[in-house]
Amino acid sequence: MNDCLFCKIVKGEIPSEKVYEDEYSYAFLDIRPVNPGHVLLVPKQHFANLYEMSDDVLANLAPTIKKLGIAIKKAVGADGINVGMNNDSAAGQLVFHAHIHIMPRHKGDGHEHWHGTPYQNSETNKTATQIKAHL
Repeated sequence: MNDCLFCKIVKGEIPSEKVYEDEYSYAFLDIRPVNPGHVLLVPKQHFANLYEMSDDVLANLAPTIKKLGIAIKKAVGADGINVGMNNDSAAGQLVFHAHIHIMPRHKGDGHEHWHGTPYQNSETNKTATQIKAHL
């Protein structure tokens, strides 16, 4: 994609603070980190989101997520790591090149997790049935 920000970063057309690169992926520091050490892992090939990503690429990203998570946690002395991926605008995706956030977390860092709402009555069965119908 000619005008994709992350494609330009991968190609070196836009500077980034690269922390890792292999045949399938490129990882760099997020310019608006949740905490210092927040890394974005992007596939080198352009995919808009998770739904478009090939199984091959996904299979190769998983061990890299683990490798980066361990390195980030040690490097910044984090107490934990969040891994997240926003897909579609409604989920907060701003750059439409698939990317995975690997975010170091520290006890008491002030970042809150989303709050869940318990299912009512038979909603669990209905929802599970709907999901299974699409698998």
